[in-house]
Amino acid sequence: MGTTLEKTILAVITTARDKVGGSSPIFYANDPKELQSTAFTLEKILDGIAHEVTQETMIIVRH
Repeated sequence: MGTTLEKTILAVITTARDKVGGSSPIFYANDPKELQSTAFTLEKILDGIAHEVTQETMIIVRH
């Protein structure tokens, strides 16, 4: 039997290295295009949903 994380932030993707911290995995992107690409790839891998927090930061969550 596996364990499933729900109602939690699975990953953070950002171009703002100085504005993000915490215990979730953080992925740093070099530009907005890489931010979107990484977020949507992680969304598929983690079976979550990508949400834009700001233009510089997206999170992957599972509801």
